[in-house]
Amino acid sequence: MKPTVYIETTIPSFYYSDRTETDMVVVKDWRRDWWWEESHNYELVSSVAVIDELKQGDHSGKEDKLKLLEGVRMLELAVETDEIVETYLRHKLMPKDLSGDARHLAVASFHRCDYLLTWNCRHIANANKIGHIRRINGMLGLPTPELVTPLELVSENK
Repeated sequence: MKPTVYIETTIPSFYYSDRTETDMVVVKDWRRDWWWEESHNYELVSSVAVIDELKQGDHSGKEDKLKLLEGVRMLELAVETDEIVETYLRHKLMPKDLSGDARHLAVASFHRCDYLLTWNCRHIANANKIGHIRRINGMLGLPTPELVTPLELVSENK
């Protein structure tokens, strides 16, 4: 069985980013390389929370970003995930946005995903937060997915 990777909103967003700063172009290239060369090694999953975020606002490549997730299995937003989000917010794990980062972590944790793939290194893939996240998930009886960027899931066979 392949490890499960929860695709968070920043993955399709940066995949089709039109930013031209050098670091953003490099990040976009890494993400595209991972998607086409590495993602087949994993079972990709996401949620309606990601779709809803991508549909918000007026941004370039919106349809392409949504299309990238076609064929990716969508995980259920169970009632329990709302309770998990509330616990995260109460313990100040994530910003007080019920539909954002806390929701993604709650869904990935509840569904026991192996990885949560993101480019959000401030609120999610942040080494300074992982201990706190693990404590809260442990208190809730949940596993904590590995919080990673595409760079961390590149195979050694490249």
